[in-house]
Amino acid sequence: METDHTQSVNNFDTNYLSIKQTNNVTIIEEHLPFTVKIAYNDEELEKAINIRQSAYARHVPELAELLKEPETYDFDLGSIVLLAESKLDGSALGSIRIQTNRYEKLKLESSVNLPPWLQNKTLAEAGRLGVVGNKMGRIVKTMLFKAYYLYCLQESIDWMVITARAPVDRDYDALLFKDVFPERGYIPMAHDANIASRVMALNVASVEPSWEHEHHPLFELFFRKNHLDIDLHFKEESKSKYVANKLIPSTRGGIML
Repeated sequence: METDHTQSVNNFDTNYLSIKQTNNVTIIEEHLPFTVKIAYNDEELEKAINIRQSAYARHVPELAELLKEPETYDFDLGSIVLLAESKLDGSALGSIRIQTNRYEKLKLESSVNLPPWLQNKTLAEAGRLGVVGNKMGRIVKTMLFKAYYLYCLQESIDWMVITARAPVDRDYDALLFKDVFPERGYIPMAHDANIASRVMALNVASVEPSWEHEHHPLFELFFRKNHLDIDLHFKEESKSKYVANKLIPSTRGGIML
């Protein structure tokens, strides 16, 4: 995300578990001081909504007033909400929503018509990113993006697509996202309080080779470290009203949201 996140992550207190060799590539397994998982019950969703609202209150206070309750988008088929929780006290440290286009168009498509090169592709839109406003927030933000990327791999997504206002768009520039509408710049998003944002995309399959070629500062973190505390599996035993109507058989034989 921000260009100095790598230094923050590398200096953070993590616990290395083991070192593995896979195809002559060294993979380090490590623990983080927090977990990242799908919010699968009402308590976890409430935590995610609270951290989202508090983050927006710092940066977009006029929109934060509308985010005190879950949004209808949080409950849509094809949507999940990820929650980062402290291992120390269980407090919420960050959250992000991911929506795929398996069942309906992305929310941003109510504001713009995507170009032909994104048509008939599997897409995943990330939004409502919010983290705590301290040093911990930087690593949480980075690991939420890693979870977004891993979820796209898990769900066979072709393109990651986001909308980003200034100055948040600089984070995605640093991740090598490209403008979908370079000639239009910042576009008012009708689905998101008309906030002027860039629409940006990143090809999922290209991330690893392009980051390696560019010596991207997050390459080692994403592709040479296995973070066991990122768990993107859905807990089938949940009886939350939040997920009660979202259980759908996956084409890969599991449960998919």
